[in-house]
Amino acid sequence: MQIQAKNPEDYIKKLPEERQTAISNLRKAILDNLPPGFTETISYGMIGYVVPHTIYSKGYHTDPGQALPFMGIASQKNYISVYHMGIFADKNLYDWFIGEFQTHSGKKPDMGKSCIRFRKPDHIPYSLIGQLASKLTVNDWIKIYESNIAR
Repeated sequence: MQIQAKNPEDYIKKLPEERQTAISNLRKAILDNLPPGFTETISYGMIGYVVPHTIYSKGYHTDPGQALPFMGIASQKNYISVYHMGIFADKNLYDWFIGEFQTHSGKKPDMGKSCIRFRKPDHIPYSLIGQLASKLTVNDWIKIYESNIAR
């Protein structure tokens, strides 16, 4: 469910009331931990964290007009999503996240390739998402992206 929003605050304001707090808390956890250089924006109908063209002028390989995506948070119909491109591209980061998630929650996360789904907002491990946001610098992400994903 894409939300047409001008900025992250507008995105949150347009959410159902029961999702506003969870998305706001995710946003804060990410912003408090995200290394310098990433930019918060609205991209792909969600709140996104990207490497801007001023740092990585090539942009995203599937659409060079778009900044290089790194993370995103979204309110979907049946769940809240956290997207992290690094866990798709870096096996060590993926393994770290799976282990930490299991330690925090006692179970495996509901995940796709780069998507972590939370069906209940009270199951979101905000501090762990903050730690995940902090694990890669802009330069780390560009290096991983160019060696694993970019064509």
